[in-house]
Amino acid sequence: MSAAATLRLQIERALENRFPAALTPTPRTIREVAATGITEVDRLLEGGLPVGAISEITGLASSGRTSLALAFVAQRTGEERVCAWVDAHDALDPESAAANGVNLRRLLWVRCGDRVLRESATTGEKFSRAAARQTTKPWTRLDQAMRATDLLLQAGGFAAIVLDVGDTAAEDGRRIPLATWFRYRQAADRARCSLLVLGKAAYAQSSAAVALQCAPLKAMEAGGTVLCGFRYEVRQGRQRFTPIAMNTRKPPASTWSANGAWDTEKRA
Repeated sequence: MSAAATLRLQIERALENRFPAALTPTPRTIREVAATGITEVDRLLEGGLPVGAISEITGLASSGRTSLALAFVAQRTGEERVCAWVDAHDALDPESAAANGVNLRRLLWVRCGDRVLRESATTGEKFSRAAARQTTKPWTRLDQAMRATDLLLQAGGFAAIVLDVGDTAAEDGRRIPLATWFRYRQAADRARCSLLVLGKAAYAQSSAAVALQCAPLKAMEAGGTVLCGFRYEVRQGRQRFTPIAMNTRKPPASTWSANGAWDTEKRA
């Protein structure tokens, strides 16, 4: 036995009554997962996204992060479970969500907005005057979204909550205190809720159990000006637990396609 191993054994024996296995690392926890509905992504995640934990899905606009979240919510609502979508910038399209299989009757859509603009719509004030009086920073919408997410996690009863801050500037998202994410992680665990955070960058840091990075690959054409879908790449940045359903081999990245069809000339 080496001198280092002998010293470690002596320290553990000295502390075993007060701190059992003080120098022994904690093994990764086996946790429940829920399928995303995308075979390639589920294979990458060894089953799906974690239940009772935070998952971060990052990427720029049109990177596939929203499509991935919609696929997951469609799976959950298809199982007759209730989900919530906290929309910091009112960017969700309900028609697209329904087209992706989301049961809108089982989805709570929380739309955040600027107080001054809501008042202008109520009083009939012109938008230009309301915008001139608007002195709050973009942090206002983000603050509303964070407060709403906190209330939903504390209330419980939601199988999945999507916190969509994808249009929030990365510097604003990094202002969120780590203590807030830690509180969300604890609340999600108690409520057995999957909290998905969509953003341009990773904000939850160590509080996130899984981090995914999305990127666009190419648009798929059906000839002429007709697009039939998009192809995306997903890379796993972090996984802090061992899923119950494990595969022996896992790819470092995965590609998947979002189907659809539209004519770019007609949409122009």
